[in-house]
Amino acid sequence: MSRCGTHGAGRSKESKFAYAWVGNSESQCPGQCAWPFHQPIYGPQTTPLVAPNGDVGVDGMVINLATVLAGTVTNPFNNGYYQGSSDAPLEAVSACTGIFGKGSYPGYPGEVLVDKTSGASYNAIGENGRKYLLPAMWDPKTTTCKALV
Repeated sequence: MSRCGTHGAGRSKESKFAYAWVGNSESQCPGQCAWPFHQPIYGPQTTPLVAPNGDVGVDGMVINLATVLAGTVTNPFNNGYYQGSSDAPLEAVSACTGIFGKGSYPGYPGEVLVDKTSGASYNAIGENGRKYLLPAMWDPKTTTCKALV
């Protein structure tokens, strides 16, 4: 499969259900699925960022999981929030691909925080001080992509 992740819906006898799936971003299309922690498959060949948890695959999967979870929550049955065709919907995070901080542009993820000890890039702090890089999300109120930093 050549996708970083996907979400969809199914139906059982009793109800409909939504699901999300992400692959191993380091072994499966790392130039797309693990960017910005891996050299991009297309575009400017900038130096990759240092993964905040020291694992390019897992840190890439965090980005992809955030992306598909946002899509699953806002467009679970392909009739929720999206723009464009339902065959190829532009969803809450897919509208902001590659944006992680202010000033981003193709090949540059934007201004993010950098850990002084490890040099790792992040924009979110989770449980027990764990650091993550999470994608920007489309804000329909301001019609802009909003990153955490």
